[in-house]
Amino acid sequence: MASSLQGRDLLSIADLSADEITAILDSAAAAKSGADLGAPLQGGSIAMIFQRPSNRTRVSFEVAVHRLGGHPIPLFNPEVQLGERESAGDISRILDRYVDGIVARLVSHRDLVTIAQAARSPVINALTDSEHPCQVLADCLTVREALGHLEGARVTYIGDGNNVCTSWIYAAALSGVDFRIVCPPGYEPARGVLDRGEALGGREVSISNDVEGALRDTDIVYTDVWASMGQEAERERRREDFRALQVNDALLAKAPGARVMHCLPAHRGEEITDSVIDGPRSIVFDQAENRLWVQMALLALIYGADTPPRVDALKGPVGAVA
Repeated sequence: MASSLQGRDLLSIADLSADEITAILDSAAAAKSGADLGAPLQGGSIAMIFQRPSNRTRVSFEVAVHRLGGHPIPLFNPEVQLGERESAGDISRILDRYVDGIVARLVSHRDLVTIAQAARSPVINALTDSEHPCQVLADCLTVREALGHLEGARVTYIGDGNNVCTSWIYAAALSGVDFRIVCPPGYEPARGVLDRGEALGGREVSISNDVEGALRDTDIVYTDVWASMGQEAERERRREDFRALQVNDALLAKAPGARVMHCLPAHRGEEITDSVIDGPRSIVFDQAENRLWVQMALLALIYGADTPPRVDALKGPVGAVA
């Protein structure tokens, strides 16, 4: 059976259907359990544009491409100088003549859209100022591992209404997650993002400044850095505005039994403390590992003729979090 993702771009979580998210997570869990996703990239090459620094994204995508039989070609901003040395459209048209797809980690989502419009081969969003879909797909896999289900999971996101938060709003709407956002006044997601999420899932996202109420029955406490994607100049003001929302032992005590997630990199001692990120309720590093499995699954579904095996067809555990 051919995958519905074959030959497709992934610019936003909202590009996916609920069934396609499930297919990615099933394939990722299968790969994590030892299933062979084949070599759909055999003889092919993937260009990877990094306009912003990268650790997890670069390594996980390079390993994923290699394991699927392909050749990853990382390109960094001093080489590409997107929008300076050449336009986003020209870079895309040139790469499209050489490679079988583009993975792009960019400052501007508008540039990503331009690249996708100019390319005939698939383009994958590895982060922009608007969204971080591959991160949130890995997050969804982590939630499913930790709880045994994704639909109905109660996830409380504490932080800025940023690109990660946006992708979570769309993923939650499509997957039936009870997604709650806690942020200081003025840091809410854009109205257009909330409206799009509501249109995808048929219900409003809960937004509050009251962390205690949001945590009362939550399954997952999720946080992110307080300043990123060009906001570093605002760091001192943001540090003051978010101070009461630090994920520490006192805050975690208000969420009995909840697991802790962070998309990394973490500013330890700022948005999260060492005792929490290194503590027994943290699944942060399982979450980081899952970037690899999700990206392998996504690439296999985009480039493979057949849907990889579902995890329930395999023997043994599915990397469940103890």
